[in-house]
Amino acid sequence: MENLFGTKIRSLREASGILQRQVAYHLDIDSPMLSNVERGERKARREWIPKLAQLLKTNEDELLTAWLADRIQELVQDEKVAKDSIKAVAMKMGMKVK
Repeated sequence: MENLFGTKIRSLREASGILQRQVAYHLDIDSPMLSNVERGERKARREWIPKLAQLLKTNEDELLTAWLADRIQELVQDEKVAKDSIKAVAMKMGMKVK
């Protein structure tokens, strides 16, 4: 499974020249845990998003979108009707879908 959130924070962190240990300190976690989150081996917590957005100087909504996308994919990935279910939710939210 692709890890959008972890990939996004790693990319932003590296582009900013910020070390894993600095981000981990900011989140009050240890560096190995952050490493696991970046690799998709551990789930990020929703409450980290505002702190990460501030530290990495990025839009909070961008991080939240990646975080939610990972959660949704995890929830439906093994379901044969996953695409239909996602389309149904999009339609329910008033979005146009093909």
